[in-house]
Amino acid sequence: MSEIIELARRARVASYALAEASRATKDAALHAMAAALRANTDTIVEANAKDVAAARDAGTAESTVDRLALNPARVDAMAAGLEQLAGLTDPVGEVVRGYTLPNGLELRQVRVPFGVVGIIYEARPNVTADAAGICLKSGNAVLLRGSSSAAASNEAIVAVLRSAAESAGLPADVVQGVPTDRAAVKELMQARGLVDVLIPRGGAGLIQTVVSESTVPVIETGVGNCHVYVDADADLGLALEILLNAKTQRPSVCNATESLLVHASVADEFLAAALPALADAGVTVHGDPTVVAAGKDVVAATEEDFGTEYNSLDLSAAVVDDLEAAVQHIRRYGSGHTDAIITRSQAAARRFTTAVDSAAVVVNASTRFTDGGEFGFGAEIGISTQKLHARGPMGLPEMTSTKYVVTGEGQIRT
Repeated sequence: MSEIIELARRARVASYALAEASRATKDAALHAMAAALRANTDTIVEANAKDVAAARDAGTAESTVDRLALNPARVDAMAAGLEQLAGLTDPVGEVVRGYTLPNGLELRQVRVPFGVVGIIYEARPNVTADAAGICLKSGNAVLLRGSSSAAASNEAIVAVLRSAAESAGLPADVVQGVPTDRAAVKELMQARGLVDVLIPRGGAGLIQTVVSESTVPVIETGVGNCHVYVDADADLGLALEILLNAKTQRPSVCNATESLLVHASVADEFLAAALPALADAGVTVHGDPTVVAAGKDVVAATEEDFGTEYNSLDLSAAVVDDLEAAVQHIRRYGSGHTDAIITRSQAAARRFTTAVDSAAVVVNASTRFTDGGEFGFGAEIGISTQKLHARGPMGLPEMTSTKYVVTGEGQIRT
């Protein structure tokens, strides 16, 4: 039996115990995990230092090194996240709908865990604790495959979490790390029947590989080519404030805006203010010919630019004839994550929110709000851009399936 199959079998056994665990037991385990992270901060930071040193030796960009690095404050934040999870409502057992049929049968649809969840993710080791906590709270055993760049960090964190879960009365195997070699990942993606669902978190290449090669069902999380469309009826001052926040507040994340669309009737006025403001913020604009003509520092956009998730201080920009042209542009280049319209017209807002088929459609606000915490979910495992089962920020309820409980008094079907 291969190592991956053995890990998955152990996770399956652990999932049975976890599915029957009370909220009190799960919350106690989360608090124990938080305390253990704090108690083992030095060990975790020491392991992380090895990953950081290796990354720098390999010439990794400092922005990536920063996402990889842990310090006592970041470990404390990981622990605080687990404590926050303990305070959230347990989704398991929630009745989604229920009623009595004409024949007297009582029908209830209730939330239940998936069982075993595999998560394949890149770089940030804080995801290890976040994902483990979210899966535990929602009743799922988890197989965590982080990137090789964070191998030492993830190994230390997983060891701490496993010991803490066991101290709270749960099987240690509710949390397991998966080897980072390609053969192991391939086998994880093929472990249909032992792993119930895979969730990739990372760049477009990682997500596409998992979607294409996995026989295990996949929940596809979000590449974010997000748009801001400035409508003819927009408050242009408000539009500029929103655009700058959506692009520059944190450019490396999936809900940052990557593309600007401006209605032709307001393009001269808006671009005259927006282009210098973007340049002052360090943003490089990749524009169509109209945008290039409007600003001296604008780079001519290629076809590829309009479909790119930059994750940097870069922005594609185009002038469109009308709202319908904006919708068609988003349909062609968008990733189905988050798209926003800035307008004072209720009719334009209704048309945009109806016609744009994305996980989140925003009116007069920043795309940066598409986030589990900002939506009030308390936590998220990722932002789904697919349409089956879950779409948008995936909180605890989205980490469950459902089953029907049918209660009768001897009814038989005729």
